[in-house]
Order: sequence, then structure tokens, then C-alpha cells
Amino acid sequence: MIINLSPLQAWELMQQQPDAVLIDVRTKFEHSFIGHPVGAVHVAWKELPDWLLNPDFVPFVIESVPGRDTPILLLCRSGQRSLEAANALQQVGYTQLINIEGGFEGPLDDDKHRNSLGGWRFHGLPWQQN
Repeated sequence: MIINLSPLQAWELMQQQPDAVLIDVRTKFEHSFIGHPVGAVHVAWKELPDWLLNPDFVPFVIESVPGRDTPILLLCRSGQRSLEAANALQQVGYTQLINIEGGFEGPLDDDKHRNSLGGWRFHGLPWQQN
């Protein structure tokens, strides 16, 4: 089952369950230049320039997180790619999948800007840039 949590709820879960793994599924560019949660494992679900699915996504997660009952939190820009990635992991038997609603940057505001209504950064959760 895939559950949706807000960034604050996801952070709380990570504090309560230190074995939980946070996976940032955004592109290399997003991860490096826009920023990423501290301690997040990066493996792109889709990659630029063509936004093709990463054929190594599921094998990388299986290698990195062998326990199918390990809580896995997935994060992208706004919550859509992470949900797609969670569905792929559910198909190979992972049972504790958490999609972080609002992702890293949150939804667009009326001026078509992110980071002003929600998301990991908006809530002041630990993040860094390369």
C-alpha cells in the first residue's frame, strides 16, 4: 500500500523510524542545483533531456534497500513522479511506501512560482545544495 504524507509528517516518520530510507527521484540537475533533503538517496525516476524512465531505478532500489518491509519515502518536485516510482516499487513487493505530497518544491502559486505554498524546503526541513 502507498500512503501519502505531507513533508512534515514524512520528517516525523523518519525521526520515529531511523531505518526508513528517503529516495529523491528527481533528475540529477534538480537534485544538485535546486537542492535535496539531507541524507536522501538520489536515483532519478526519469532523466533529462528526454524524460525517459530510468531502467536502473528499480534494480538500484532493490540493491540499496533489500528489505521489502523497510519504509521507503519517495520525493520529487511536487509529488507526481514519486507516486509513479512508488507504484513501480509496489509491483516488486515493497510494502511500506510513502509518497511525500508536495515534494521538494511544492505546488505552483498564483504567480506560477514554487516554494511558497508547500514542499520540503517551504517547511524548513533539512536540505542542502551541491
